[in-house]
Amino acid sequence: MRVEAMAPSKAPVKERFSNLATLRRWFPLFGGLILFALFYVALFAGDPTRLPSALTGTRVPDFQLPGLALDGVGLKTADLVTGEPVILNVWASWCGPCRAEHPHLMALAAGGVKVFGLNYKDDGDAARRFLGSLGNPYAGIGVDRRGQVAIDFGVYGVPETFVIDAEGRVVSRFAGPLDRDSLNTEILPYLYPSEASQ
Repeated sequence: MRVEAMAPSKAPVKERFSNLATLRRWFPLFGGLILFALFYVALFAGDPTRLPSALTGTRVPDFQLPGLALDGVGLKTADLVTGEPVILNVWASWCGPCRAEHPHLMALAAGGVKVFGLNYKDDGDAARRFLGSLGNPYAGIGVDRRGQVAIDFGVYGVPETFVIDAEGRVVSRFAGPLDRDSLNTEILPYLYPSEASQ
């Protein structure tokens, strides 16, 4: 068996450097794609219900929205500053998880908690039917047809629930449907802080 030495590349020097130049030209693109993939994984690796709110510790944004009822009573910033903690729930009739969390909102309201609703990009008739069939836990409802107030609150999607303290500051935010666990860990400690510390 005879082994022949490999001959050096017979491609002209200019051609070999041309391939290297092509590689250098594509390297930033591949590097950028790798960085984007790492960022994407890091962004969505955590618990989506625990997305931080930029509003935590700050006063609620100024807003005034029309109401869902025909009486013209809507929802405004001053309604959320009551001298006691309140809940602001962002919901829509087309949202399946909103239907799942609704009994928990009804229980909060029955227990004396003021729950306000921000009806997000919804059809008014559908929203009224939703409340007609499941009950209305809301002390007031603002209709955010374009979603601008939801953007001001930093809402990612529905449902989302905010706890607002007596001075009108956002103290907690929960993204996703409320359940017994999230109520006990993310909502009730802010509504009843003295009981939570015991």
